Amino acid sequence: MLAASLKPAPSLAAFSPSARRSPAPSVSFPFPARLNQRPLLSAAATAEGTGAPAGQGEVSSSSTAAAPPIDEARLAQFAADWEAARADKEQGKILTLPVLRANSGGLIVKFNSLQGFVPNPLLSPAHWCKVKLADPKRPIQDATKDLVGTSISVKVSEVNEEERKLVFSEKDASWSKYSSQIKIGDIYDGIVGSVFPYGAFVHLQFPDGLYHLTGLVHISEVSWDLVQDVQDFLNEGDAVKVIVVNIDMEKSRIALSIRQLEEDPLLETLDKVIPLEADQSPDRIMSPSEVELLPGLDGICNELLQEDGITDVQFGRQALEKRVVSQDLELWLSNVPAKDNKFTLLARAGRQVQEVYLTTSLDQEGIKKAVQRVLGRVP
Repeated sequence: MLAASLKPAPSLAAFSPSARRSPAPSVSFPFPARLNQRPLLSAAATAEGTGAPAGQGEVSSSSTAAAPPIDEARLAQFAADWEAARADKEQGKILTLPVLRANSGGLIVKFNSLQGFVPNPLLSPAHWCKVKLADPKRPIQDATKDLVGTSISVKVSEVNEEERKLVFSEKDASWSKYSSQIKIGDIYDGIVGSVFPYGAFVHLQFPDGLYHLTGLVHISEVSWDLVQDVQDFLNEGDAVKVIVVNIDMEKSRIALSIRQLEEDPLLETLDKVIPLEADQSPDRIMSPSEVELLPGLDGICNELLQEDGITDVQFGRQALEKRVVSQDLELWLSNVPAKDNKFTLLARAGRQVQEVYLTTSLDQEGIKKAVQRVLGRVP
């Protein structure tokens, strides 16, 4: 990539796949949470979901016969397993659990004497990708049915003994296993999953051929073109190539970019598309009378001169890009090596481009910080 944006990177806080997790279905089971309570289990109760004793949930809902009392040993086992689930959640332990059944919302798994639920959004993307690559029209339920009778690796996501909620996440287990293998700058083949107005989630293919982790391509990283609707560029199931631009290990989030793997059309415009006149070298300094500055650029340049280490601001070539990159004024720092302590900034708005030369004793990182301070002051 030939130019680096000085605009702050978009926050990942609102875009994590984990923020879209669907809660597990809430089902109440009238068996006691404490040993000093001993009501009978209703035969009409179903174990579809969470916290049911293993083996329950298969009785017909039309039955009216009372279930036999739960003896004290079983009650003690239930209590011990709820405690074990809480401990496993606190420790972040990865568990391997057998899959008992599948329904439209996810998987029922066996945890000791209890049953737990793995919602579809908390399954590893490997299952979704396997189904979609075979047939894009197949529903995700086809993948969950294939998992019945197998075992999957999960972490405890939610434990609520009072509400009988025991929820597991295969996605969290995958993060623990594979996140250490990725780093900023890595390039992956991926498949587009969900598409939203703010960006698209892309499942990353690992060397074993499976898709273990998911990252977000923010709308600003989809294309060099101005993107107003992500679905104009990306759709579910599309094969894409992405580069990792940020990793938040604490929040289990990966930021990806598609456009940073493509040549910046700005430099193509300046250096290839627009022919230079005989007296118009790339380093030619233009007088203020020759320059029609982009709106707001004059104020920014005056503020830059107030920064320590910046001694002069001059203007170079102007150009029109083929495509609109942004309607707002943006400043980019060119990767062109500095010459005589002179760095090149690229101001862009709409299709207009303006070269700005800074004479400074600052290095590239110092210039970035100076420009960020100026942009924070200028309305």
